[in-house]
Parts: sequence; structure tokens; C-alpha cells
Amino acid sequence: MFIGDVYIKSNIFLAPMAGVTDKPYRKICMDMGCGAAYSEMVSAKGLFYESQNTQKILDSYKECRPYAIQLFGSEPEIMGNMAKRIEEEFDFDIIDINMGCPAPKIVKNGDGSAIMKNVNLAAEIVHAVVSSQKKPVTVKIRKGFDENSINAVDVAVAVQNAGAAAVTVHGRTREQYYSGKADWDIIKYVKSALKIPVIGNGDISSPQKAKEMFVYTGCDAIMVGRAAQGNPWIFKSISHYINTGNILPEPTAAEKAETIIKHADMLIDFKGEYIGVREMRRHISFYTKGMPHAAAMRAEINSIMSFEDIKTLVHKYFV
Repeated sequence: MFIGDVYIKSNIFLAPMAGVTDKPYRKICMDMGCGAAYSEMVSAKGLFYESQNTQKILDSYKECRPYAIQLFGSEPEIMGNMAKRIEEEFDFDIIDINMGCPAPKIVKNGDGSAIMKNVNLAAEIVHAVVSSQKKPVTVKIRKGFDENSINAVDVAVAVQNAGAAAVTVHGRTREQYYSGKADWDIIKYVKSALKIPVIGNGDISSPQKAKEMFVYTGCDAIMVGRAAQGNPWIFKSISHYINTGNILPEPTAAEKAETIIKHADMLIDFKGEYIGVREMRRHISFYTKGMPHAAAMRAEINSIMSFEDIKTLVHKYFV
């Protein structure tokens, strides 16, 4: 499929998730068959004030393509100016605008899913970003802000008319956060209303659910979020199931061990041992979910202080 002029081989994408989809984990997922990966959400104002943390988030491996940078902000002029800056300073393929984040601190500032309350503003932001640079611009939205304002179709049409090259729809309102069941009907309605690609998001927890999303909504691609935490194999599994109808076996303990060590090595190389090891604690918790002795393993995770500690833990429980 294409988003704008960007060719994407696989239509199974990795959702942007704060604290999860950093540079190393995006590469791990891409190596497992993920079609496109997104940066963690970055603030346009953070870029404007040249935050060092924001600059770090945008870094990516050159071979991990296509790569989308996700921006958030509610001021069209700043969004446009920062989109132009990142085009000049970073190597990427797509700019994605977040209009779906439900976090209180984001919504309080009028950003993220709060933008869905103002359809005209949504269009103005997209127009400003599209006009500022040459990369395709996509938008991630929700079903609506709450059950009294289900307006995903209106917002999607508005951003398409403003120049968006694709729209991702999460089938929950901001009010729901990540609870309850995602509404796939709203994804189907948006798909019916648009000429540009639509990416479905919400409750894709297995290869079977992924295929069901494609069939039910008619969406052009899917975006996997929480189910990819500690499970980069899901991209290979979904692709295999859709192509063959067969379910791949779960990764072995040895495969998990190898991936954890590889991930830790990359994260430490990227952020240094002190930060990398501490951030890896969370990832190991994801990797070990549902495994025998997972509770005992997690009890030891917070005592990990070095790469050697990680290898010792993995050897103890996985080998």
C-alpha cells in the first residue's frame, strides 16, 4: 500500500506508545515484520524550545523504514513550523499528528484528543503541517471525545480535505481511555467516508482479531498497540495467519531470552547503562507476562542494576 508517495510493504503497523516504542524496540518490531513504526509522541512546543529529550525520541535507525514521526500540539503555526524543522533535521518518511491521546496533562492543554472537540481546528492544524513541508501527513483520531460527541467521521473528512494522506481511527472515545470494547463500526464508517487509506486501531490482540478487523471494517491497514508490548512476534504471527490461515507457535523461552538480551544491548547502547537498564525493567515485565514463574521473575526485576544482571536473570528463568 501507499501513504502519499511512501510505499509500505506490510499493512500491519506498530502504534506509538510512550515509554515502549523507542528506537530499539521499533527496530525489533520491524525485524519481526512490522510494516511501519511510529516514534513516541513528541511535543511541537518541546521541539520549539529545543528539548534534549524530544530530540532523542526522534532518533531512528536508518534501516527502519518506513518511519513516522508523531507530533502533538494544538497551535497550527507552531505545528507547521516544527514540522518544517524536523523535515530539515531528521530522516523519516511520514509525519503523524496525534489527535487521540487521552492523557489528562495532554488534554488539559487542548492537545491530543481535545482537538476532536473542534473540527475546524483539526483541519487548520493539518493544513499548516501539510503546507510546511513535503512529507505525507497522517492523523490519529478516536471515536470522539465522549459518547455525546461521536464525530470521528466529521473529523476524518475534515482532515482529508485539509490534505491528510491517511487517518488512523482508535475505536474508543477519550472518555473510555483504553477500557471497554473498541467500536469497530466507527472505523467502518470512516473507511466508507474517505478516499485516503484508513488504519484501524483497537482490540487487535491476536492474529484472529487482526483478520477480523480487516474483514469487518474494510480498513487498509491495522495498528497494533498494547498487544505488541513484549511481543514483537505478533507482527509475524498476524501476517502468517492472514496469508495462510495457520497460527504460528508461540516463541520459545530461548527465543524470548535471545530477544530480551538483544533489546537490552540496543537500549543500553542508545541510552547508556544507567537509564537503559532501568527502562529495560519495564520491557522485561512485558516479555514475561503469562510465563511460568513470571511473578517471581518480576519480583527480581527492580533489583537489576547492570547488563550483566539482566543476562543473569534471563539465564536463571529462560535457559
